Amino acid sequence: MAFNHLPAAMHDALGPLSATPVTHSVPMARNHRPRTPADSTGERPDPGTVLDRLTAGVGRAARITHTEHLPPREGRHAVWPHLIRPEVINAIQDAGIEHPWAHQATAAEHALNGESVVIATGTASGKSLAYLAPVLSTLLDGSEAPNGRGATALYLAPTKALAADQRRSVKAMAAPLGNSIRPAVYDGDTPVEEREWVRQYANYVLTNPDMLHLGILPSHPRWSSFLRALRYVVIDECHTYRGVFGSHVAQVLRRLRRLCARYGADPVFLLASATAAEPALAAGRLTGLPVVEVADDASPRGELVFALWEPPLTELPGEKGAPVRRTAIAETADLLTDLAVQGVRTVAFVRSRRGAELISVITQERLYEVDRALARRVAAYRGGYLPEERRALEQALHSGELLGLAATTALELGIDVSGLDAVLIAGYPGTRASLWQQAGRAGRSGQGALAVLIARDDPLDTYLVHHPEALFQQPVESTVLDPDNPYVLAPHLCAAAAEQPLTEPDLELFGPASAALMPQLEQAGLLRRRSNGWFWTRRERAADLTDIRGGGGRPVQVVEASTGRLLGTVDASAAHTAVHDGAVHLHQGRTYLVKHLDLEDSAALVEEANPPYSTVARDTTAISVLETDTEIPWGAGRLCYGSVEVTNQVVSFLRRKLITGEVLGETKLDLPPRTLRTRAVWWTVTEDQLDAARINPEILGGALHAAEHASIGMLPLFATCDRWDIGGVSVPLHPDTLLPTVFVYDGNPGGAGFAERAFHTAARWLTATREAIASCECEAGCPSCIQSPKCGNGNDPLHKRGAVRLLTELLRGAPEEPVPAPPAT
Repeated sequence: MAFNHLPAAMHDALGPLSATPVTHSVPMARNHRPRTPADSTGERPDPGTVLDRLTAGVGRAARITHTEHLPPREGRHAVWPHLIRPEVINAIQDAGIEHPWAHQATAAEHALNGESVVIATGTASGKSLAYLAPVLSTLLDGSEAPNGRGATALYLAPTKALAADQRRSVKAMAAPLGNSIRPAVYDGDTPVEEREWVRQYANYVLTNPDMLHLGILPSHPRWSSFLRALRYVVIDECHTYRGVFGSHVAQVLRRLRRLCARYGADPVFLLASATAAEPALAAGRLTGLPVVEVADDASPRGELVFALWEPPLTELPGEKGAPVRRTAIAETADLLTDLAVQGVRTVAFVRSRRGAELISVITQERLYEVDRALARRVAAYRGGYLPEERRALEQALHSGELLGLAATTALELGIDVSGLDAVLIAGYPGTRASLWQQAGRAGRSGQGALAVLIARDDPLDTYLVHHPEALFQQPVESTVLDPDNPYVLAPHLCAAAAEQPLTEPDLELFGPASAALMPQLEQAGLLRRRSNGWFWTRRERAADLTDIRGGGGRPVQVVEASTGRLLGTVDASAAHTAVHDGAVHLHQGRTYLVKHLDLEDSAALVEEANPPYSTVARDTTAISVLETDTEIPWGAGRLCYGSVEVTNQVVSFLRRKLITGEVLGETKLDLPPRTLRTRAVWWTVTEDQLDAARINPEILGGALHAAEHASIGMLPLFATCDRWDIGGVSVPLHPDTLLPTVFVYDGNPGGAGFAERAFHTAARWLTATREAIASCECEAGCPSCIQSPKCGNGNDPLHKRGAVRLLTELLRGAPEEPVPAPPAT
């Protein structure tokens, strides 16, 4: 029997619904004494004092496992390069910035010299000004050209909110320059009547990779004057372009460079990220160009107090009777309430949309009992809101009208929210890069700031709050992406051919794997070769072949059966587990039951309901080895990396009580199997190793299964992935290896680079996995060590002590020298 652990692309167990208590189960936070808010006096609260107040309640102090103090830092000034226009320097000074920081001046000089550059300095270090100064200066030069449109610049952000925020900043900065600088946002929210003006007249266009892929590049003739004059491409928050999404964006940028060359332009790329390891290599991989690195942060920094917080155990029994901790949602709502009462301006980051709504509602109810005016100063912010709702919330937070905000990662990236005093992080966000990005939202005005990471009941969270060195003494992760993934590359070659026929010289731009793919695309009838290149042959748009966010396939529309109203969509890859017949589906705070999933028409019919349970899909998974690329001995066992085929079928679903997780029943499903060809890392053990570890046949399956779960939970510490990006299978006797085997695989077709990173860091990764299991205080296994929220087998069987002994024996044979890591990609 194989025990499987599926990625989000193939499994969604609705973890937040089953793990989060209803509002009335959350006890009121301690010490809710009305006091004068600090923001009404103009005084900024000291972060240490704020933390002392948070820990004053009964049992609160014991929940802090570690406090890290990052001291303040002095800044180092420089002078702007002489090529920056005096008018731009005056405008910057009018904004209150007398002199640039040294890294700003250095980056600007590289840009003006025509060198692509990545600015990798801390949050609130002025990266925006580092690229805006040369961009505005160049646009001002272009506005004085006697003929033509003048110079243009393109800004790419991973979110609409960040692009809108940057437009506000650019407009304010450029106000003294008159009409020479014409910034405009061009995305899905841009009204149709404004789009033609943007194409014809804007010289600083702010958009996102999705709109570049689907809207701008396929319509390049209408953008010809803009592309012909393109001097700079700004890529903000470049560390977010990782995995499959990053690989798609890398190919979109190559298509952009190709069309720019057609119109005679060769733009300079300016990249920015507060959290990037080996930034020049990562930026070069993303753009396909040599990139200069500016990483010496010369900006000042206020004190940061960073606390790690572990919620207490409750008396509620969980799955298999395991102990359960109080949820991070409940703890965060309590802390946000306390901070609001203290007048501390705070953002609470939470991983799920539903979690953001819950924290907001719980906090508002608690504050209503203290001060009704305070309750109105707390809100939620997440994707799925209407554009005008998002803009209003961003403005209210920016102005200080809002005192507290519960937000998803939609607010994580770069939005300039000056004046925040504290950040709450409800659960480790998956990477150190995101952790520091979220923590950096506070203290952006130079004042001291407080950050608190509240652990979820999860192996990685539990490990981190007890091993602070893994957070505070390690660099952020390298950005993993693979533009040569054939599942990524093929649709972009088709899109490029539709934009302009592909030629032999073009293939070099798209990477070494391109040439081998062309015959396959011809054979599939997608491209046709003629004497002057390859042509797109279909009537439909080639850009629609792929979703660069990695959804994969035609989205399933969620439709209200009684009205025919479209509620939203679900990625095709997640439909079997998220909207199967009988599934509980959440949308904008409302609960629906799925009446029927029509796979042929890609539609799920739902009706509003309020069931007292959540649903969790159960499935079976088989995995076969297609090709072993690399393998090394680990004692008598082997560590391998290669290509695999994963076959998954959802076979039933469980109904569970919302609070306790008690199983109310199981319903069979009849859904077709799905296959995934991807990349995996796997390890095997021999009979002798099993004997040495005292693993008998009765506990072998449970030991392997537990080790698989925990290793998936720990991998985000070593690769820029989330546990929902990867899957796993453990088999007591696998037909391809003929040995007990544990597989961990990428959840995307062709792979995303995560399994490869796991292979190259296997000794450290599996050592941390063993330690996480062994140090957990539970007796037989719990969500903090070996239970998984997305296990297709209902976390059965599992054997905690067997997993520890098995990993100990496996690691005994690990190579003395670490496996050499690949170049950062």
